[in-house]
Amino acid sequence: MKTDTYLKKLYANRFDSRQMQAKVALWKVLIDDFLQNYVPSDSAILDIGGGYCEFINQIRAEKKCLIDLNPDSKLFANPDVEVLNIDVLNFGDKPAFSAEFDRIFISNFFEHLRNKEELIQIISFCFEALKPGGSLLVVQPNFKYSFKEYYDFIDHQLPITHLSLQELLQTVGFEIDLIIPRFLPFSTKGRPTSPWLLKLYLKLPFLWLFLGGQMFVKAAKKNNRGRAS
Repeated sequence: MKTDTYLKKLYANRFDSRQMQAKVALWKVLIDDFLQNYVPSDSAILDIGGGYCEFINQIRAEKKCLIDLNPDSKLFANPDVEVLNIDVLNFGDKPAFSAEFDRIFISNFFEHLRNKEELIQIISFCFEALKPGGSLLVVQPNFKYSFKEYYDFIDHQLPITHLSLQELLQTVGFEIDLIIPRFLPFSTKGRPTSPWLLKLYLKLPFLWLFLGGQMFVKAAKKNNRGRAS
């Protein structure tokens, strides 16, 4: 089975239409109450592995681009989103998006990679694609706090903790601005399950220490003067 066909069937089976609508509502709260604080409205942003466009459709930015192998991404993207069905792991010698984006956002993607070498390749791609002063934003299952559920999904392969990701980011050249080891619950099928519960959850960080299975990381590509936005 071809990769794009497999992905299309996998995610169509994982989330029914009701769950898809619920995810969009949860993403709106997450963006409005947290993520938008790290994305200037006049920025150019790239979403890698953004699937059904829950993030990229709702984030406020001047230029929006999404990369995903799932061909259905184009069906869900708003008109102001450029969708590229390409594989960032197979660019070969072709030039990447050199110094084009102010922000790159990646959510629930690294765990699907086959090995550490692919993770290094993706992080290096992000570093090259960011403008000096730009930032990489990551929401990612933290194996340290979600090891019991981590492999409940058939496409989860690579275990990553906030410490291992931090080490790789710094090795590639990023400077860490913020790491929250325990942030969101492990999956949208867990708690909180409604927009108002998520809104409350985001306002009570002490709950993250008990329910958080995913991390949040903001890493900066410093400009020549050593400052990032």
